[in-house]
Amino acid sequence: MNDLEQRYAKANPAGSITDVHGIAVGHYTDLDGGTGCTVVLCERGAVAGVDVRGASPGTRETDLLAPTTTVDRVQAIVLGGGSAFGLRAAEGVVDYLSERGSGHQAPGARVPLVPAAILFDLNLCVPTVPGPEHAYRACKSASRQRPEEGTVGAGTGATVAKALGRDRAVKGGVGTAALRLGDGTAVGAIVATNAIGGVHDPESGRMIAGPRRLGGTGMLDAVQSILAPDWAPPSMPAGANTTIGVVATDATLTKAQAARLASAAHDGLAIAVRPAHTVHDGDAFFALATGRAQSGGVAPARLDCLTAAAAICMAEAVVRSVGQAIGLGGVPALSELNGEVDYPRLEHG
Repeated sequence: MNDLEQRYAKANPAGSITDVHGIAVGHYTDLDGGTGCTVVLCERGAVAGVDVRGASPGTRETDLLAPTTTVDRVQAIVLGGGSAFGLRAAEGVVDYLSERGSGHQAPGARVPLVPAAILFDLNLCVPTVPGPEHAYRACKSASRQRPEEGTVGAGTGATVAKALGRDRAVKGGVGTAALRLGDGTAVGAIVATNAIGGVHDPESGRMIAGPRRLGGTGMLDAVQSILAPDWAPPSMPAGANTTIGVVATDATLTKAQAARLASAAHDGLAIAVRPAHTVHDGDAFFALATGRAQSGGVAPARLDCLTAAAAICMAEAVVRSVGQAIGLGGVPALSELNGEVDYPRLEHG
Protein backbone atom coordinates (compact mmCIF):
# COMPACT_ATOMS: atom_id res chain seq x y z
CA MET A 1 0.00 0.00 0.00
CA ASN A 2 1.50 3.32 -1.05
CA ASP A 3 1.48 6.55 0.95
CA LEU A 4 -1.62 7.88 -0.79
CA GLU A 5 -3.53 4.68 -0.10
CA GLN A 6 -2.46 4.78 3.54
CA ARG A 7 -3.78 8.34 3.96
CA TYR A 8 -7.00 7.98 1.99
CA ALA A 9 -8.49 4.53 2.33
CA LYS A 10 -11.41 3.27 0.26
CA ALA A 11 -14.88 4.22 1.47
CA ASN A 12 -15.78 1.91 4.32
CA PRO A 13 -18.88 -0.20 3.57
CA ALA A 14 -19.37 -0.59 7.33
CA GLY A 15 -19.19 3.17 7.87
CA SER A 16 -21.99 5.67 7.62
CA ILE A 17 -22.74 9.38 7.67
CA THR A 18 -23.12 9.10 11.45
CA ASP A 19 -19.34 8.59 11.64
CA VAL A 20 -19.23 12.37 11.23
CA HIS A 21 -19.17 14.06 14.62
CA GLY A 22 -22.44 15.83 15.44
CA ILE A 23 -24.61 13.90 12.96
CA ALA A 24 -27.56 11.67 13.86
CA VAL A 25 -30.06 10.01 11.52
CA GLY A 26 -33.64 8.87 11.99
CA HIS A 27 -36.13 7.23 9.61
CA TYR A 28 -39.90 7.02 9.34
CA THR A 29 -41.01 4.15 7.09
CA ASP A 30 -44.49 3.40 5.72
CA LEU A 31 -44.29 0.12 3.78
CA ASP A 32 -48.04 0.04 3.11
CA GLY A 33 -47.97 3.49 1.56
CA GLY A 34 -44.58 3.02 -0.06
CA THR A 35 -43.15 6.23 1.34
CA GLY A 36 -41.27 7.70 4.28
CA CYS A 37 -38.76 10.31 5.35
CA THR A 38 -35.21 10.50 6.66
CA VAL A 39 -33.99 13.21 9.02
CA VAL A 40 -30.30 14.12 9.29
CA LEU A 41 -29.96 15.97 12.59
CA CYS A 42 -27.13 18.31 13.57
CA GLU A 43 -28.70 19.96 16.61
CA ARG A 44 -25.61 21.99 17.47
CA GLY A 45 -25.66 23.40 13.98
CA ALA A 46 -23.65 22.80 10.84
CA VAL A 47 -22.47 25.05 8.04
CA ALA A 48 -24.53 23.98 5.05
CA GLY A 49 -24.48 24.10 1.27
CA VAL A 50 -26.67 22.77 -1.52
CA ASP A 51 -26.43 21.94 -5.21
CA VAL A 52 -29.64 21.28 -7.15
CA ARG A 53 -28.95 19.76 -10.57
CA GLY A 54 -32.24 18.13 -11.50
CA ALA A 55 -34.68 19.74 -13.91
CA SER A 56 -37.70 19.16 -11.65
CA PRO A 57 -36.62 19.53 -8.01
CA GLY A 58 -38.77 19.80 -4.91
CA THR A 59 -36.97 21.67 -2.15
CA ARG A 60 -37.38 23.93 0.88
CA GLU A 61 -35.05 26.61 2.32
CA THR A 62 -32.38 26.18 -0.34
CA ASP A 63 -32.02 29.96 -0.85
CA LEU A 64 -30.95 30.15 2.80
CA LEU A 65 -27.84 28.13 1.92
CA ALA A 66 -26.43 30.47 -0.73
CA PRO A 67 -22.91 31.64 0.21
CA THR A 68 -24.08 35.27 0.08
CA THR A 69 -26.81 34.87 2.71
CA THR A 70 -26.31 35.80 6.36
CA VAL A 71 -27.17 32.73 8.44
CA ASP A 72 -24.53 30.03 8.05
CA ARG A 73 -25.79 27.11 10.16
CA VAL A 74 -28.76 24.77 9.96
CA GLN A 75 -29.95 22.22 12.49
CA ALA A 76 -31.30 19.45 10.25
CA ILE A 77 -31.91 18.28 6.71
CA VAL A 78 -35.06 16.38 5.74
CA LEU A 79 -35.19 13.91 2.85
CA GLY A 80 -38.67 12.67 2.07
CA GLY A 81 -41.08 10.95 -0.25
CA GLY A 82 -44.52 12.20 -1.16
CA SER A 83 -43.51 14.59 -3.94
CA ALA A 84 -44.22 18.27 -3.15
CA PHE A 85 -46.74 17.22 -0.49
CA GLY A 86 -43.85 15.72 1.49
CA LEU A 87 -42.16 19.08 2.05
CA ARG A 88 -44.61 19.64 4.93
CA ALA A 89 -42.74 16.95 6.87
CA ALA A 90 -40.00 19.47 7.69
CA GLU A 91 -42.47 21.28 9.96
CA GLY A 92 -42.33 18.33 12.34
CA VAL A 93 -38.54 18.65 12.56
CA VAL A 94 -38.88 22.36 13.27
CA ASP A 95 -41.28 21.53 16.14
CA TYR A 96 -38.91 18.88 17.53
CA LEU A 97 -35.89 21.19 17.48
CA SER A 98 -37.86 24.11 18.90
CA GLU A 99 -38.92 22.01 21.88
CA ARG A 100 -35.26 21.25 22.53
CA GLY A 101 -34.13 24.87 22.23
CA SER A 102 -32.12 24.24 19.07
CA GLY A 103 -32.02 26.82 16.30
CA HIS A 104 -30.75 30.14 15.08
CA GLN A 105 -30.92 32.81 17.78
CA ALA A 106 -33.24 35.53 16.47
CA PRO A 107 -34.65 38.45 18.47
CA GLY A 108 -36.97 36.88 21.02
CA ALA A 109 -36.74 33.27 19.82
CA ARG A 110 -34.61 30.44 18.56
CA VAL A 111 -35.65 29.51 15.03
CA PRO A 112 -34.74 26.02 13.78
CA LEU A 113 -33.51 26.08 10.18
CA VAL A 114 -34.45 22.92 8.31
CA PRO A 115 -33.90 22.66 4.54
CA ALA A 116 -35.53 19.71 2.79
CA ALA A 117 -35.80 17.87 -0.51
CA ILE A 118 -38.37 15.35 -1.73
CA LEU A 119 -38.65 12.59 -4.31
CA PHE A 120 -41.64 11.22 -6.22
CA ASP A 121 -43.00 7.89 -4.96
CA LEU A 122 -46.76 8.37 -5.27
CA ASN A 123 -47.15 5.66 -7.94
CA LEU A 124 -45.60 2.70 -6.10
CA CYS A 125 -48.26 1.71 -3.58
CA VAL A 126 -51.35 3.45 -2.15
CA PRO A 127 -50.50 7.16 -2.46
CA THR A 128 -49.48 8.29 1.02
CA VAL A 129 -47.51 11.31 2.16
CA PRO A 130 -45.12 11.65 5.13
CA GLY A 131 -46.31 14.54 7.29
CA PRO A 132 -44.96 16.60 10.19
CA GLU A 133 -45.93 13.96 12.73
CA HIS A 134 -43.93 11.33 10.87
CA ALA A 135 -40.81 13.48 10.62
CA TYR A 136 -41.18 14.23 14.34
CA ARG A 137 -41.14 10.49 14.99
CA ALA A 138 -38.03 10.17 12.82
CA CYS A 139 -36.35 12.79 15.02
CA LYS A 140 -37.32 10.90 18.17
CA SER A 141 -35.70 7.75 16.78
CA ALA A 142 -32.56 9.50 15.49
CA SER A 143 -29.30 7.92 16.56
CA ARG A 144 -25.55 8.14 16.14
CA GLN A 145 -25.61 4.43 15.31
CA ARG A 146 -25.39 3.25 11.72
CA PRO A 147 -28.79 4.00 10.14
CA GLU A 148 -30.85 1.28 8.51
CA GLU A 149 -30.46 1.03 4.74
CA GLY A 150 -32.55 -0.15 1.83
CA THR A 151 -36.32 0.14 1.71
CA VAL A 152 -36.59 2.58 4.59
CA GLY A 153 -37.13 6.28 5.20
CA ALA A 154 -36.96 8.52 2.16
CA GLY A 155 -36.03 5.49 0.05
CA THR A 156 -39.07 3.39 0.92
CA GLY A 157 -40.76 4.08 -2.43
CA ALA A 158 -37.62 4.70 -4.47
CA THR A 159 -36.94 2.83 -7.70
CA VAL A 160 -34.12 2.89 -10.27
CA ALA A 161 -33.43 1.89 -13.88
CA LYS A 162 -36.70 3.33 -15.28
CA ALA A 163 -35.33 4.26 -18.71
CA LEU A 164 -37.76 1.74 -20.24
CA GLY A 165 -40.60 2.41 -17.83
CA ARG A 166 -41.53 1.68 -14.23
CA ASP A 167 -42.70 -1.86 -15.09
CA ARG A 168 -39.07 -2.76 -15.79
CA ALA A 169 -37.55 -0.95 -12.81
CA VAL A 170 -35.46 -2.29 -9.94
CA LYS A 171 -36.00 -1.28 -6.32
CA GLY A 172 -33.95 1.64 -5.02
CA GLY A 173 -33.65 2.81 -1.43
CA VAL A 174 -31.44 4.49 1.15
CA GLY A 175 -27.70 3.89 1.36
CA THR A 176 -24.87 5.35 3.39
CA ALA A 177 -21.06 5.19 3.35
CA ALA A 178 -18.13 6.94 5.00
CA LEU A 179 -14.42 7.54 4.63
CA ARG A 180 -11.92 8.68 7.25
CA LEU A 181 -8.91 10.67 6.12
CA GLY A 182 -5.45 10.19 7.52
CA ASP A 183 -5.80 13.03 10.04
CA GLY A 184 -9.01 11.57 11.44
CA THR A 185 -11.41 13.83 9.54
CA ALA A 186 -14.58 11.97 8.60
CA VAL A 187 -16.60 12.36 5.41
CA GLY A 188 -19.90 10.54 4.99
CA ALA A 189 -22.91 10.39 2.70
CA ILE A 190 -26.52 9.24 2.80
CA VAL A 191 -28.71 9.01 -0.29
CA ALA A 192 -32.20 8.01 -1.40
CA THR A 193 -31.71 6.72 -4.95
CA ASN A 194 -34.73 7.12 -7.21
CA ALA A 195 -33.34 7.37 -10.73
CA ILE A 196 -34.26 6.88 -14.37
CA GLY A 197 -30.68 5.69 -14.88
CA GLY A 198 -29.11 2.38 -14.02
CA VAL A 199 -26.62 1.79 -11.22
CA HIS A 200 -22.97 0.91 -11.90
CA ASP A 201 -20.06 -0.17 -9.78
CA PRO A 202 -18.02 3.03 -9.21
CA GLU A 203 -14.67 1.26 -9.58
CA SER A 204 -15.13 -1.18 -12.46
CA GLY A 205 -18.03 0.55 -14.21
CA ARG A 206 -19.84 -2.81 -14.31
CA MET A 207 -23.61 -2.53 -14.37
CA ILE A 208 -25.33 -3.52 -11.13
CA ALA A 209 -28.94 -2.59 -11.88
CA GLY A 210 -30.53 -1.78 -15.23
CA PRO A 211 -33.96 -2.02 -16.88
CA ARG A 212 -35.20 -5.59 -16.62
CA ARG A 213 -35.70 -7.60 -19.80
CA LEU A 214 -39.33 -8.40 -20.57
CA GLY A 215 -40.15 -12.07 -20.71
CA GLY A 216 -36.69 -13.20 -19.72
CA THR A 217 -33.77 -12.86 -17.38
CA GLY A 218 -31.02 -10.30 -17.22
CA MET A 219 -30.94 -6.56 -17.54
CA LEU A 220 -30.25 -3.94 -20.16
CA ASP A 221 -27.91 -0.99 -19.95
CA ALA A 222 -29.95 2.20 -19.36
CA VAL A 223 -27.62 4.43 -21.38
CA GLN A 224 -27.55 2.05 -24.33
CA SER A 225 -31.34 1.77 -24.12
CA ILE A 226 -31.72 5.55 -24.34
CA LEU A 227 -29.26 5.76 -27.24
CA ALA A 228 -31.21 3.17 -29.24
CA PRO A 229 -32.87 4.65 -32.37
CA ASP A 230 -36.32 3.43 -31.33
CA TRP A 231 -36.16 4.69 -27.73
CA ALA A 232 -39.11 6.73 -26.54
CA PRO A 233 -39.20 8.46 -23.14
CA PRO A 234 -41.25 6.43 -20.65
CA SER A 235 -44.59 7.84 -19.64
CA MET A 236 -43.91 9.48 -16.29
CA PRO A 237 -44.21 12.95 -14.79
CA ALA A 238 -41.20 15.24 -14.75
CA GLY A 239 -39.33 14.87 -11.49
CA ALA A 240 -40.47 11.29 -10.95
CA ASN A 241 -36.87 10.05 -10.69
CA THR A 242 -35.28 12.35 -8.14
CA THR A 243 -32.21 11.24 -6.17
CA ILE A 244 -31.66 13.24 -2.97
CA GLY A 245 -29.01 13.07 -0.28
CA VAL A 246 -26.57 14.63 2.14
CA VAL A 247 -22.78 14.62 2.41
CA ALA A 248 -21.21 15.64 5.70
CA THR A 249 -17.81 16.22 7.26
CA ASP A 250 -16.51 17.24 10.67
CA ALA A 251 -14.01 19.57 9.00
CA THR A 252 -14.52 23.33 9.31
CA LEU A 253 -15.85 24.83 6.08
CA THR A 254 -17.18 28.16 4.92
CA LYS A 255 -20.60 28.28 3.23
CA ALA A 256 -18.93 28.54 -0.16
CA GLN A 257 -16.81 25.49 0.60
CA ALA A 258 -19.89 23.59 1.79
CA ALA A 259 -21.50 24.38 -1.55
CA ARG A 260 -18.46 22.86 -3.29
CA LEU A 261 -18.86 19.73 -1.16
CA ALA A 262 -22.49 19.44 -2.25
CA SER A 263 -21.39 19.80 -5.88
CA ALA A 264 -18.89 16.98 -5.43
CA ALA A 265 -21.71 14.70 -4.29
CA HIS A 266 -23.18 15.03 -7.78
CA ASP A 267 -19.87 13.76 -9.17
CA GLY A 268 -20.42 10.61 -7.13
CA LEU A 269 -23.97 10.33 -8.42
CA ALA A 270 -22.79 10.58 -12.04
CA ILE A 271 -20.19 7.87 -11.41
CA ALA A 272 -22.74 5.42 -10.01
CA VAL A 273 -25.99 6.37 -11.83
CA ARG A 274 -25.93 6.43 -15.62
CA PRO A 275 -27.42 8.61 -16.97
CA ALA A 276 -27.84 11.10 -14.12
CA HIS A 277 -29.38 14.58 -14.05
CA THR A 278 -31.88 13.92 -16.83
CA VAL A 279 -34.92 16.11 -17.52
CA HIS A 280 -36.94 13.50 -15.63
CA ASP A 281 -34.79 13.88 -12.48
CA GLY A 282 -34.89 16.50 -9.74
CA ASP A 283 -31.54 15.55 -8.16
CA ALA A 284 -30.50 17.64 -5.15
CA PHE A 285 -27.69 17.20 -2.61
CA PHE A 286 -26.97 19.05 0.62
CA ALA A 287 -23.65 19.33 2.45
CA LEU A 288 -23.07 19.75 6.19
CA ALA A 289 -19.84 20.73 7.96
CA THR A 290 -19.97 20.29 11.72
CA GLY A 291 -16.56 21.77 12.55
CA ARG A 292 -16.83 24.18 15.47
CA ALA A 293 -14.48 26.97 14.34
CA GLN A 294 -16.27 30.25 13.65
CA SER A 295 -14.42 31.35 10.52
CA GLY A 296 -11.76 30.50 8.02
CA GLY A 297 -12.48 27.20 6.34
CA VAL A 298 -9.83 24.92 4.89
CA ALA A 299 -7.00 25.47 2.40
CA PRO A 300 -7.79 24.78 -1.27
CA ALA A 301 -5.74 21.59 -1.36
CA ARG A 302 -7.57 20.31 1.68
CA LEU A 303 -10.91 21.10 0.10
CA ASP A 304 -9.88 19.01 -2.89
CA CYS A 305 -9.32 16.05 -0.56
CA LEU A 306 -12.74 16.52 1.05
CA THR A 307 -14.58 16.85 -2.25
CA ALA A 308 -12.87 13.77 -3.65
CA ALA A 309 -13.91 11.86 -0.54
CA ALA A 310 -17.49 13.15 -0.84
CA ALA A 311 -17.77 11.85 -4.40
CA ILE A 312 -16.43 8.43 -3.39
CA CYS A 313 -18.81 8.19 -0.44
CA MET A 314 -21.83 9.21 -2.47
CA ALA A 315 -21.09 6.67 -5.19
CA GLU A 316 -20.66 3.93 -2.58
CA ALA A 317 -23.88 4.99 -0.85
CA VAL A 318 -25.80 4.74 -4.14
CA VAL A 319 -24.57 1.18 -4.67
CA ARG A 320 -25.57 0.24 -1.13
CA SER A 321 -28.99 1.82 -1.57
CA VAL A 322 -29.95 -0.70 -4.24
CA GLY A 323 -27.97 -3.59 -2.77
CA GLN A 324 -29.73 -3.36 0.60
CA ALA A 325 -33.27 -2.78 -0.71
CA ILE A 326 -36.18 -5.21 -0.56
CA GLY A 327 -38.88 -5.42 -3.22
CA LEU A 328 -42.07 -3.41 -2.80
CA GLY A 329 -45.12 -2.52 -4.86
CA GLY A 330 -44.32 -5.14 -7.49
CA VAL A 331 -40.81 -3.78 -8.10
CA PRO A 332 -38.20 -6.45 -7.33
CA ALA A 333 -34.97 -5.87 -5.46
CA LEU A 334 -31.56 -7.06 -6.64
CA SER A 335 -31.61 -9.80 -4.01
CA GLU A 336 -34.74 -11.24 -5.65
CA LEU A 337 -33.23 -11.08 -9.13
CA ASN A 338 -29.69 -12.30 -8.51
CA GLY A 339 -29.40 -13.76 -5.05
CA GLU A 340 -27.55 -12.13 -2.19
CA VAL A 341 -24.02 -12.49 -3.50
CA ASP A 342 -21.38 -10.00 -4.53
CA TYR A 343 -23.44 -8.44 -7.35
CA PRO A 344 -22.98 -11.08 -10.07
CA ARG A 345 -22.15 -9.94 -13.57
CA LEU A 346 -25.39 -8.94 -15.29
CA GLU A 347 -26.32 -9.26 -18.93
CA HIS A 348 -25.70 -6.21 -21.10
CA GLY A 349 -27.03 -5.35 -24.53
